Amino acid sequence: MPEPEHQPQPHAGPQPEPQPEKPVSRSLDPRSLRGLAHPLRIQLLRSLRRHGPATASQLAERLGESSGATSYHLRQLAAHGFVEDDPTRGKGRERWWKSAQQGTTFDESLYRNRDPEVQGAVAVYLHEIATIHTQELNTYLGTRHDWDESWLGASDMSDFTLRLPPSGLRELNEKLHELIESYRDSATSQEPDARRVRVHLHAFPQSED
Repeated sequence: MPEPEHQPQPHAGPQPEPQPEKPVSRSLDPRSLRGLAHPLRIQLLRSLRRHGPATASQLAERLGESSGATSYHLRQLAAHGFVEDDPTRGKGRERWWKSAQQGTTFDESLYRNRDPEVQGAVAVYLHEIATIHTQELNTYLGTRHDWDESWLGASDMSDFTLRLPPSGLRELNEKLHELIESYRDSATSQEPDARRVRVHLHAFPQSED
């Protein structure tokens, strides 16, 4: 999803980070989920995907952690195939890391896995993703005045209540995913005022009590 370099524009807000041409998604299985389901590992992987290759020390400074902790968890991520060395960077003993994929998909079979360790990992992973979504939204709300007014009107915080069976919700999610993906490589992504846009999709049943 390459984005051209842009000259800074007044009130345009933060510039997007370069992205690979084609994001490659990693589907989680029980083993890889257990390897990823740690708050710091999820944050490390997210940082590498968003900002590009970095050293353990750089990631430690960015995330407010010790370099020992980031080094250990990067090695664990590497053991499960989420990150890898970047041989194009670094000199001597300096080790640079990069993400091995640009996305992660959650296989619904993990919900049905009866292994307590897997269910514990599911809980950690989902709660951490929910926390990240909340942080991202709060960051935007706290910095919204840094953006041009056109972005304020284009952003959205809607919610809807429907009555659907599980099959209907599944169909709705699939259609929404297909629509969102259709914009990934659209011509509008190359327009001068195009910026990174985050779309969060939450769809879940709710008690009527």
